[in-house]
Amino acid sequence: MENKSEYSRIMDILPQEIEKKSFEIITEELGDIVLDKEKESIIKRVIHTTADFEYVKNLKFSDNAVETAMEAIRNGASIVTDTQMAKAGINKKKLAKFGGEVFNFMSDEDVAQIAKENGTTRAKACMDKAAELDKDLIFAIGNAPTALIRLYELIKDGKLNPKLIIGVPVGFVNVVSSKELIMEAGVPFIVAQGRKGGSNVAAAICNALIYMTE
Repeated sequence: MENKSEYSRIMDILPQEIEKKSFEIITEELGDIVLDKEKESIIKRVIHTTADFEYVKNLKFSDNAVETAMEAIRNGASIVTDTQMAKAGINKKKLAKFGGEVFNFMSDEDVAQIAKENGTTRAKACMDKAAELDKDLIFAIGNAPTALIRLYELIKDGKLNPKLIIGVPVGFVNVVSSKELIMEAGVPFIVAQGRKGGSNVAAAICNALIYMTE
């Protein structure tokens, strides 16, 4: 009976209560660590998504990156992701209130064809397609280092000027070096240094920025 009661208590917790409690636990476990007020919500949301407190040190921000991104969202900027998973995780309804939308071109037939013809990745071809959009853009890259490398090339060639690049691909091959490139590209960035990251991290950062802009 006691176990049944405990089960009922757990099942009765509403999603918003779970999130609130999770953030309280995160704050408690951070202890004496003082986070920059501008970055706090982003770092805590990434920890909430991953249960990984190393992001306190791993997440790197360019000067005024958060303020610049929030202003861009407020003015209707859209978000380009490198995975459908990241796109699915972003709160598109709240972003749409500002006039923005979320794009992902990975499943587009023309992207697949161009990638095949050029012998490159779909992620790279997606960045080329995104560069043709006549919109202010935030890029949320959580999987493909080749997407970050192509963004760097497009920026240096003067073909793209993103409002923000979220560079958080996870893995081993070209992951660390591609993130370092973005930190040297001369545009606002939020980067997870090292091998850690993922589409869930990219979406979490986007959502944090959107919620902060509300």
